[in-house]
Amino acid sequence: MTSHAKNTTQKAIAVMTSGGDAPGMNANVRAIVRTIINRNCRAYVVMEGYEGLVKGGEEYIKECNWEFVRGWLSEGGTNIGTARCMEFRERKGRLTACKNLIDAGIDALIVCGGDGSLTGADLFRSEWPSLIKELRDTAVISEEIYNRYKHLNICGTVGSIDNDMSTTDATIGAYSALDRICTAIDYIEATAYSHSRAFVVEVMGRNCGWLALMAGIATSADYIFIPEKPAQTNSWEDQMSEIVTRHRANGKRTTIVIVAEGAIDNNLNPITCDEVHKVLSGRLKLDTRITILGHVQRGGTAVAYDRVLATLQGVEAVDAIIESTPDVPSPLIAVNENKITRKPLIESVALTKSVADAIAAKDFDKAMSLRDVEFKEHLKNFMSINSSDKILPKEITDKGMNIGIINVGAPAGGMNSAVYSTTTYCLSQGHKPFAIHNGFTGLVRHDSVHPLTWKQMIGWQSKGGCEIGTNRHTPKEAGIEDVAALFQKHKLDGLIIVGGFEALVSLQQLQDGRNDYPAFRIPMVLIPATLSNNVPGTEYSLGSDTALNALMHYCDIIKQSASSTRARAFVVEVQGGNSGYLTTLASLACGAQISYVPEEGNISILQLEKDIENLKESFKTAKGRDRFGKLVLKATNASLKTWDSHTLAKVLTEEANGAFDAKAAIPGHVQQGGLPSPIDRTRGTRLAIRAVKFLEEFGKNNVENNTTARELYATKLGESLFNETNENIDSLILTASVLGTRGSHLEFTCINKIYETDSDLIMRMPKNIHWSHIRTIADELVGRERV
Repeated sequence: MTSHAKNTTQKAIAVMTSGGDAPGMNANVRAIVRTIINRNCRAYVVMEGYEGLVKGGEEYIKECNWEFVRGWLSEGGTNIGTARCMEFRERKGRLTACKNLIDAGIDALIVCGGDGSLTGADLFRSEWPSLIKELRDTAVISEEIYNRYKHLNICGTVGSIDNDMSTTDATIGAYSALDRICTAIDYIEATAYSHSRAFVVEVMGRNCGWLALMAGIATSADYIFIPEKPAQTNSWEDQMSEIVTRHRANGKRTTIVIVAEGAIDNNLNPITCDEVHKVLSGRLKLDTRITILGHVQRGGTAVAYDRVLATLQGVEAVDAIIESTPDVPSPLIAVNENKITRKPLIESVALTKSVADAIAAKDFDKAMSLRDVEFKEHLKNFMSINSSDKILPKEITDKGMNIGIINVGAPAGGMNSAVYSTTTYCLSQGHKPFAIHNGFTGLVRHDSVHPLTWKQMIGWQSKGGCEIGTNRHTPKEAGIEDVAALFQKHKLDGLIIVGGFEALVSLQQLQDGRNDYPAFRIPMVLIPATLSNNVPGTEYSLGSDTALNALMHYCDIIKQSASSTRARAFVVEVQGGNSGYLTTLASLACGAQISYVPEEGNISILQLEKDIENLKESFKTAKGRDRFGKLVLKATNASLKTWDSHTLAKVLTEEANGAFDAKAAIPGHVQQGGLPSPIDRTRGTRLAIRAVKFLEEFGKNNVENNTTARELYATKLGESLFNETNENIDSLILTASVLGTRGSHLEFTCINKIYETDSDLIMRMPKNIHWSHIRTIADELVGRERV
């Protein structure tokens, strides 16, 4: 029987989700469908994964329009379904799937799933020439149809909560699952503290311990079990018992042990929660409970990071499909160095599978080597801070440094994480950490320098706010001469500043003050921390992810409220000073219809008119069905002198002529967030430890054995940095640096260079806006037209 395939010159692209569901899959499908339409192609969805391919027909392979995916950003799971399909594993099933795609007129297929799903997709493409030839040879399709659909292009996006795909830094859904885990452990920690209990928490991760490792760092767990670094058969009970007993003896009331579901010992024997429970309750006599989180980790709406990642990857997947040729290997859309990239799909899958093979062969060094560098760094960091309460030998502490920690600027999520990790890592290395309370003003007014202890730090990793206080005043405003005198009094050998633009200015003032004040001739590092993400020299600041999630949740609730009243829009005022970063990312994560940012200048009347017409058309298209609400995001400083949010809302309502009404919504300091997000916690740890290592590298005790430090200081070996001469002060420039995130890499850049090349001091902004391209994507996916 000859197929009646649709024959059109317009390219038809289908998207499907397969394997285990992951938060963010809906955002990925939404972006793919709308980008397909924007690229003047026909968009299809395949329902129920590979099962839908095999069953076929309009019930399972559906053409969809723009409105089909409306509201999907804030929905968990996958709305087009996913299912296991044994038939597709057989050639006969794939032959049926081939015919069904041809009948639907599909030219290309985008698959969002894990390694198993993507392996199936690549196999399907490799077999396609023989499958379609068989359909032609058996007269199921005509020669014309055969020539029309001779090649099938396939592209993969990775949806997996385990973050186990090689060649990409993050998979869709992984950070959402981590967020669920950390929230659950935060709750568990509260009840554990009440009863001084121990909890054994099982998390997902059959062949990958990423979730367990990151959760261990983010919640300050006492012990973790991961497959990449298996426990020693005859000693893990002793090791865990020693650590837990020591933590308890040093003042910790709770015990948290995290077990990945794929946890094993070095003989590949599974380590279960029951075995861990037996040791904690039997040997250590702790009141112990087991919590298996299970599918809670998969559920719920996606966090902001996954919504943004899934959206950007969806757009790239469509462009990759359109640009694909028959001789180009199937691409996998990855994220590397904070950039969306394309990698060969089959190579990525093969590399991922080789990790499991290495573990099965007991080649654990190889398994660890196949993980990215950041994974190994995080594991070392966890082990270091977890041992920070050990009593160190006197000869080590004598070589330690006095390291000051100060917060400058507004509070930001992750500040406590940075202080916690700085302190615990310093203690593990034999240094003496000192908190400078309430910024430079607190230092000058109250000499507020106090040593930090391990017991004092318990619980800080997951606390919001800023426990040591913060202040916006710079050293000059507080009194730079007094600051120098107090640095000298407390014999500080190094300084870590955590904060935003005021912190950047402070570091520059300390660098400039080295000519006059020998006390400033010490290595100093700035860890950027501000919800505005406006610090030059970095693409990421601590607190920006926490703020983005807080704003996203607020907008989700507001949008729900708007949808409950027919034809209503909310104008949400977003913080960020002269930076539109938070506004832009929230716009993408929430699907805001319009966003205004300071970088684009004043809001023009022509653009406002076009946006009002766009809103009117959107409400008209919806026709009141399924409830419908719209968001307009306005950065506070966007047209600050002309428009505030209330005025803008009134103008929108007036000019809508009854098509809709608008209300202002001002989240204010809600945007600073409550508890820091797992991203801010774990990145805070990574940044803090790197900062301490920088101080160690260029500290006075390392001059003798450090060639770089010797060259920088150009002093006699071992000479104190607190020298009284001004010789070679210029050689110290590199020792006052900003620790910036550029892609997935951390880079130290001297403050002088950042001030000279990348800072707009008047606008308090970096000159290079690394996120500007996201605005175009955000507008395209809601159909906003620019004047």
